[in-house]
Amino acid sequence: MQNITGLNPKQHWRRLATTAVMFAILTAVVAQQPWKFQLHCPEEKIDLHLDLYEESIEVPGLEAFGPMNGYLDGNIYGVWYVVGFDIKDDKHATITIANDLGSEDQKLTLTQNSDSTYQLKFLGYNAVKRADGKKLVKIPSEMKMIRKK
Repeated sequence: MQNITGLNPKQHWRRLATTAVMFAILTAVVAQQPWKFQLHCPEEKIDLHLDLYEESIEVPGLEAFGPMNGYLDGNIYGVWYVVGFDIKDDKHATITIANDLGSEDQKLTLTQNSDSTYQLKFLGYNAVKRADGKKLVKIPSEMKMIRKK
């Protein structure tokens, strides 16, 4: 006996079960996106906006380039946007950012701590600076960041 799909009842139920399992897996994967969030460093007044799953974030001042994977802004000189990344696992990622002029880039690591905060650490020479009076000074090479609600 066949139904309107042209499948016998056993094949029909097998197809429905497979579809349900695939939907459950997809839902679980979408729900577990540990690299899509906003972080804030209260001491330095710096924010990091990330979506390492898709280019979905509009970068202030760079809207003409379309959505990107994220950016760093706040009490820094200019806006630094994500140009590359490598997700190691749910708690470790390496991210490359570039300044809004495209003249400098900076690599950083982001690690989730056991208390649900994040440790941002610039690798190598720290090119990210802030204006201090008439001078540009480096920001700290390491910052503790918290998730914004």
